[in-house]
Amino acid sequence: MNEEKESPVQVAAGEVILEGNLGIPEEARGVVAFAHGSGSSRHSPRNRYVARILRNAGLATLLFDLLTTDEEAEDMETAKLRFDIGLLARRLVAATDWLKENAGTRKLGIGYFGASTGAAAALIAAAERPDIIAAVVSRGGRPDLAGKVLPRIKAPTLLIVGGRDFLVIDINQEALAKISAEKKLVVVPGATHLFEEPGALEEVARLAADWFTSHLKGETSAIKGKT
Repeated sequence: MNEEKESPVQVAAGEVILEGNLGIPEEARGVVAFAHGSGSSRHSPRNRYVARILRNAGLATLLFDLLTTDEEAEDMETAKLRFDIGLLARRLVAATDWLKENAGTRKLGIGYFGASTGAAAALIAAAERPDIIAAVVSRGGRPDLAGKVLPRIKAPTLLIVGGRDFLVIDINQEALAKISAEKKLVVVPGATHLFEEPGALEEVARLAADWFTSHLKGETSAIKGKT
């Protein structure tokens, strides 16, 4: 097992500081930054489960809050910031730059795992850092919110959708046609938007681990948990 304890980190994003958790297994082969969906945070049980599976597969993970505590409080009342995809994408780009400077991750290939609206932010950020981001995985994502950037994406992109999430299946099929990079759409039979059905989230984690381990290339890190 390559599971390692996570360490708290702070990510500078412009004028704000974002709280996060960084987990680096021994000899990590890449690092995956998570972009959570609307109304969620780095404590999302679904993303934390996927992150644990990725670390067991030898990948470092960064789960961080896309909003500050004050912004989260504002968003709880207005629900506006969670749909400010441009802001969320800029925060993810800042986290990417932080990973390239961090001693434990700077030599690792970087991927994004985005859920729901966070997937749109991940796609936009991947288009902004085309020479850095090596792979993207979307879980129940809203790639339609990524606007016109889809044809600019260079990173191999895996779209995962639940078989009973009918509207989102259509959205992802349309997005898939616009992506010119290596791409794949996988529909998990019987799963709804949150993949709460038995075995559904496990399948998402397996698919994500396979995709990232196949596409993240970089020097392995012998640093254990250093932040």
